[in-house]
Amino acid sequence: MNENTAANVSGISLKFLTSSIGQLKVVQMKYIEAKDSLTAQTTLLMHPMFCSMYVPGTLNDVENVLVDVGTGYYVEKNVDGTKEFFKRKIEFLTKQIEKVQPALQEKHGMKQAVIEVMNIKIQKLQSQQASQLGTTEA
Repeated sequence: MNENTAANVSGISLKFLTSSIGQLKVVQMKYIEAKDSLTAQTTLLMHPMFCSMYVPGTLNDVENVLVDVGTGYYVEKNVDGTKEFFKRKIEFLTKQIEKVQPALQEKHGMKQAVIEVMNIKIQKLQSQQASQLGTTEA
């Protein structure tokens, strides 16, 4: 594998890992926002009808909520159970981010090393060409 291919592969995996961490952080923030919204004990809310249209509504039961547990399944939980569920999800995502972060740093280091090797080889090639030009003119 030459340096150019190694740089491309390293760049692709660097982009993939960066994207993965970004997606994990987005999901983590959604769980944090959902958990924080459970502390509001209000019965009034604005319900989205479309992207930019909301209608006023009221909650009949503020002690129990439906929680999306994945793949289209919803579970009715009390507020304390829901907070615990969100806490576990946030901790899980934090651990996943912590696992991916070292791999991202390693890939970044590898990419930098490949770039340095490529720059050294380019400089050598340029100096060889310059010296050959100097000997052919003399």
